[in-house]
Order: sequence, then C-alpha cells, then structure tokens
Amino acid sequence: MNYENIFNTAQHAFLQFKKTSGKIKADFLEKIAYNIEAEKANLIPLASSESNLPEGRITGELGRTVGQIKLFAQLVEEGSWLEAVIDHADPERTPAPKPDIRRFLTALGPVVVFGASNFPLAFSTAGGDTVSALAAGCPVIYKGHPAHPKTSKLVGSLITKAAQENGLPLGLFTHIEGGIDVGQELVKHPIAKAVAFTGSFKGGKSLFDLANQRKEPIPVYAEMGSVNPIITLENKLGSNIEALAKAFVSSLTLGAGQFCTNPGLIMVPQVHEDAFSDAVKKEIQDIVGAPMLHEGIAKAYYESLDKLKRKEELEWLHVSSTNDIIKAHPAMAKIKANDWLKEELFQEEVFGSFAILVIYENAEELLSIAQKLHGQLTITIWGEDSELEQSADIISHLEEKCGRILFKGVPTGVEVGFAMQHGGPYPSTSDSRSTSVGAYAIKRFARPIAFQDMPEKFLPDALKESNPLGIWRTVDGEFKK
Repeated sequence: MNYENIFNTAQHAFLQFKKTSGKIKADFLEKIAYNIEAEKANLIPLASSESNLPEGRITGELGRTVGQIKLFAQLVEEGSWLEAVIDHADPERTPAPKPDIRRFLTALGPVVVFGASNFPLAFSTAGGDTVSALAAGCPVIYKGHPAHPKTSKLVGSLITKAAQENGLPLGLFTHIEGGIDVGQELVKHPIAKAVAFTGSFKGGKSLFDLANQRKEPIPVYAEMGSVNPIITLENKLGSNIEALAKAFVSSLTLGAGQFCTNPGLIMVPQVHEDAFSDAVKKEIQDIVGAPMLHEGIAKAYYESLDKLKRKEELEWLHVSSTNDIIKAHPAMAKIKANDWLKEELFQEEVFGSFAILVIYENAEELLSIAQKLHGQLTITIWGEDSELEQSADIISHLEEKCGRILFKGVPTGVEVGFAMQHGGPYPSTSDSRSTSVGAYAIKRFARPIAFQDMPEKFLPDALKESNPLGIWRTVDGEFKK
C-alpha cells in the first residue's frame, strides 16, 4: 500500500480545505447526511447482516448518524466554535506599547480514524470521529473495522461522492482496509497529526504508546472501555426495588451488552442484598442469549467469564452452562465489598451482558469503593435528595472518576448535543479532557494559533475587525458579536 501517496494527497487537500468557509464545510457535511439517507434502503440490511444487529437497531443508529452530521454542519456554519479572541493594540501603553494579538482555533491536519465494531454507522465510517475531524477542517484517513467491511466501504463511497459533488479536493477522505500492521503504519506516518479510536483497552493503549514513540508525538483520542458503575443508596433502592432491578437488567442486556456505557457494576446496600438479588434473578432468567457482533467477541466474552469463575469470592446469581459460538447469554455474580476492594480483576470490563453486584455495609465502605474505582465514562447514583445531600463526600470522589455522572435513569444511551461529555479519566479514555460525542468533539482536531500585528487584509475572516462571519468573539475581554 502506498501510504506516502495517501498522506501526501491528504496533506494537499488539508492545505486547501482548512481555509474554506464554515458554509462550505456545512454544505459538505449536509451532503454526506443526504447521501446516507438516500442509501438507507441498502445500507440498513447490509449493516444488519454484517453486525448481527437487528434492522430496527440499525435504523435508529442511521438516524443518530445523520443527526450528528447535521449537528456539526450547524456548528461550523455558525462559527463560534473557533473561539476567536481579539486583544486590540494600545501604542500609548507604558512602559511598553501593547501589540495587537488575535487568536482562534485552526485545524490540526490529516487525522487517522479507526472504526468501531459495535456501532457500524454511528462510531464508524461516517461516525462522530470522522465527522468532527472533517468539520474542524481535517482530512480523514479511515481504517475500516473488519467486522463490517461492506458497510464501511459503502459509507466511505458516500463520503467521497459528497466531496466530489461539492467540488472539494481529492484526498479529503480515504478508506483503507487491513489488519493491525496497517493501523500501526498509519499512526506512525509523519504526516498524521492525530488519531481517534474506539475499542478495547489493549488496542487503544497500544496506539497511544505507538503515537508517543514517534519523533513527533501526536494526540490519541482513544475510548478504551468502562464498567459504568451504578451506585444505589438505601432509601431510593428500598422504595423501588423491582422497578430499579428491571431498569438495571434492561440496560445490562441491551444490544447483548455491547454498548460502551453498559453497566457492569452495581453497588447495593447490604440491607437490600437479598431482595435486590432476587429481583435481578427474576428479571434476568427469562432473557435469552442475543447474537454478538462476531464469533471472536463471543469467544472473548466466555473466556472472561471462565476466568472469573475461578474466583472463589464471587457468588453466581445467573450463568449459562453453555458457551455459545455467537450468542451472549447474560450472567450475573455478586461479591462482598471487602473482597471487591482487594482485587483489580473485578473492575475489568467484560464486553457483553455480565455484571457484578457489589454488596456494601455502610457509607464508609461505599466511600472506599468510590476512592478505589478506576476512571469511567459514566457513573450513575440512585438516591433520594436527602441521601444525596448526606453523600456529598462520596459524590465528590465520584466526580473525579468519570466524564458523566447520572442521577436518574441508566447509563446506556448517549445524547448527541452541545452539553454531552463522552469521555472520562484513564483507563476509560486516553484523554479525559476530550469527548467523542457531541459538539465539543470538534476541538480534538483543532489547535490554537495567534497572529500578532498581522495586517487586516491577511487575517482569517474570523479575526477581521468587521467580523464578516458574524460570529460571537471575545474582544478586549468582552464576549460579543
């Protein structure tokens, strides 16, 4: 494969595309969304057949994909994401004159994006990573996931078609297939300026290490897994045990447990141990195994369960006697908090519909759990207002361990909007300051640049005195249009 030609073409496209207006970028993104919508009659059954996900799920995912593309189109056309700042000169200032300095965000350069296995549309070829990079002004070299190659290739052709229809440069989007060695070569190429990845901890960490071994290290935005703990407080759980057990099991088994926000841990007060365990067993016993994305993921799921079955501290509430070649049969175990606190293995993600109930005795033990937790994408806490008030110290610790904290509902379901944070402290992601979902994902692929005493006619439109883009800017410390 001629990586040199691929990256040189992408770099040439970048030098043109980074200067295009937000309106041109928005039209391009809207065209991508239109092309995907127009192809949905073929795309939905194809993605379903390759991923083992039902067509209804893929239909919803296609809508989400189109929706997030349109969100970024809206964002770049409006333009305030550029964070334009102007500090006017003051030649009369003493003891030294003040220069004119203007700052905004500019695109990084060509970006390498890795497709995800569990979302063949929303986190893959035209998913949030690709679209936010394009919105920022960065060409994308996309490595398709081997779990859904035909879907990936089709969506890739729709992006390329949109670029051609809008008269944009060749190399703005390149679709590549291959194994681990191909991905490594893409990350190592000196023209690559950033990497986006959604997948396992092992895969994300290896890319992060590789990027930092380069002569010029580059940022890696890797989402690497999370067990998304649910913390239940005594009064809230006691007043609604059956309903909360049902909500938990439904979230756990949604999509065969293959969501990045799947709740793999739930903390339960000892006073409700038996009642909640019985309610969970009642809910889970009638749930049949569901197909996983491919045989390799199903195999890994059962290997993880077999490893955990050797741990005497675990009491199994529900487990299948059959290791299915493709289906994930739900499994559940429980453990005393004192034992859970001693073993890192019990915090490792099991990709599939498995969870551990951690039984705690009192607030002091729950605080120890909060302090011991690894970094997470989400943490959910179910409590009455009075309990939450009494748990302020615990909540403060939980805030340090996640990117999103929920006070009702379940963690599965990630809203695409301006306020969403989908990213968290290590090891859930490689950079807790970023999000892979929502409008702020665009800032992963931009960097600040300042212009000092640049003549007005050479300034980018976002920084010109007349504000031809009509965007919100910070001018001499005041946020205004």
